[in-house]
Amino acid sequence: MVEGADTGRVVVGVDGSPGARAALAWAMADAARRGARLQVVSAFPVEIYWGDPALIDERRIEAVRADTEGRVRALVDEVGSQSGDGPLGVDVVVTPGPAAHGVLAAAEDADLLVVGSRGRGPVRSTVLGSVALHAVTHARCPVVVVHPRADTASASPRVVVGVDGSAGSREALARAVAEAGRLDADVTAIAAYTVRSYWSGAYQAAVPPVERLREAVRSDAEAMVGDAGAPTTVGIRVLPVEGPAGDTLVRAAEGAELLVVGSRGRGAVRGMLLGSVALHCVIHAPCPVMVVRARAGAAVG
Repeated sequence: MVEGADTGRVVVGVDGSPGARAALAWAMADAARRGARLQVVSAFPVEIYWGDPALIDERRIEAVRADTEGRVRALVDEVGSQSGDGPLGVDVVVTPGPAAHGVLAAAEDADLLVVGSRGRGPVRSTVLGSVALHAVTHARCPVVVVHPRADTASASPRVVVGVDGSAGSREALARAVAEAGRLDADVTAIAAYTVRSYWSGAYQAAVPPVERLREAVRSDAEAMVGDAGAPTTVGIRVLPVEGPAGDTLVRAAEGAELLVVGSRGRGAVRGMLLGSVALHCVIHAPCPVMVVRARAGAAVG
């Protein structure tokens, strides 16, 4: 455990899949860094027979629950033995019913929810598992989606964050700075912008030159970083990049320890539960992705 770490609770959902194993390893390390307890949640299906509820065998259900708990504890011991410092403590929770509902219920008032990018559910062949998608669209706390990958440790660890001036990206920046402090990493704040091409030449007079637009984007992003009041121990680099925000952030996150995005930005679909940029990053990023929902008066840590 690191000196001066805060306390709290980190929740991780597991189901025995490679993605869940990677999520557990990441959650253990993160809980250790922040000095938090780790709650490991797993769910098992319970079939309800509409025709005759008496067909439900409670002894069989208890046997499934006990077997699931045993497998989870074995996984925790195995993954924990391969790491260094561990969390303050580990609690195992096994719940009946849909996995997505179980992890969300456990994550109420948690500091962080961690899930794998794919699980053992019926949509495991898709690019994003149903539990991960449900978590990032409905959880009240920040959610980290962990993609299984080879060890890509860097001598200069980076945390990448997308900034666009929205409330979501402001909290994402604060979260990125906090995580960078725990990881002894620098922050790269990506401010993506696009130069639109209009069919009518009449618009050209209203569109600023590319260099002026780039400097305006840089200036706004640097002002946002300045307002964030980041500690001097965390280096922050502002990088304006031309291109679609989702693609730009995914490219910038290559080799990074973490990519942090707000759940809503200034795009055309900002009214959705999860913005298109955040969804694109969760699906395609080459590193773990933290999705942060802006909350009025929320403390960051």
